Amino acid sequence: MPLDLSRIQGLCFDVDGTLSDTDDQFVRKLVHWLSPLRFVFPQRDPLPFARRVVMVTENPANFMAGVPDRLGIDGAIAAMGDFFYRQGLGKSESPFLLIDGVRGMLECLLPHYPMSVVTARGLRSTERFLDQFGLRPFFRCVAAAQTCKHTKPYPDPILWAAEQMGLPPQACLMIGDTTVDMRAGKAAGAQTVGVLCGFGEEAELNSTGADLILPSTSALSEILLNVSSR
Repeated sequence: MPLDLSRIQGLCFDVDGTLSDTDDQFVRKLVHWLSPLRFVFPQRDPLPFARRVVMVTENPANFMAGVPDRLGIDGAIAAMGDFFYRQGLGKSESPFLLIDGVRGMLECLLPHYPMSVVTARGLRSTERFLDQFGLRPFFRCVAAAQTCKHTKPYPDPILWAAEQMGLPPQACLMIGDTTVDMRAGKAAGAQTVGVLCGFGEEAELNSTGADLILPSTSALSEILLNVSSR
């Protein structure tokens, strides 16, 4: 079903692969680890192999990330993660990366739509990403991994974010890069946009109900406002 622009009153954004250039960050780290073995790769370049590994592990990783949620132990795991983060063990020396054009896109959309973050990341990590790039003022609320009883692909965080924005979920647009985002959006009754700047691929995003596929999140303002963020 094509995107119905007339329905859209609020926007829900995933973080990894949608706002944050997480997949490229993973690829760079893997290339670094593989560098001592570069002689085994065609043209001594481990980059194509590293990128393929990151892309093909997306669905298993999403499944494993949801296991604690299904077992009801995600709360305990999150509490442990927050403890380690407060001790400084969760902080990476590598800064987060922002996907090109995202800030301009958010600036274009802010006067027209309430916006929220809906992510399976922990709250502290999400806030650290937003603070690094000064993005907090763009969002009415942040639905992180432990905000609701269940996280994506359940609809709970999108339903919660819609309520915080004062909107029915049917008036929301969920923007994400994985099948988990598409499934959560559809389960909430929202429309969905899949972006190809992260972990997902076009065929799988379409198969889970994306109403529109964009090459990058930054193109969203062109669709909603016919304004370029670049």
